[in-house]
Amino acid sequence: MNIILWIVAAALAAAFLASGVLKLVWSRERLAGAGMGWATQFSARSVKGIGVLEILAAVGLVVPAALGIAPVLAPLAATGLVLLMAGAIVTHLRRREMQPVAMNLIFLALSAFVAWSRFF
Repeated sequence: MNIILWIVAAALAAAFLASGVLKLVWSRERLAGAGMGWATQFSARSVKGIGVLEILAAVGLVVPAALGIAPVLAPLAATGLVLLMAGAIVTHLRRREMQPVAMNLIFLALSAFVAWSRFF
């Protein structure tokens, strides 16, 4: 079970690290052109803030548990991703974008699995 947990956490960390870096580096217009149309409905600061949260969560999923320093941060990071994905689902439902909702539900479920497993 521990190996599966590490694989899921590492995969989530990689996905959110990449996504967060894109949100920090690319403009809202470029993000929208790449399929993230929701970015045009948020301020540039909000998009960058989401990117920062994703990067912090990616680091928090792996580093504390791997180093054994404040390991409670790992499930808290996963819980933060659950909340972030819940917000993403609401945003995509309002925009009637069903494909991103499906992906967000998968990320939410995986994040919830990591949070639950790391807490207990």
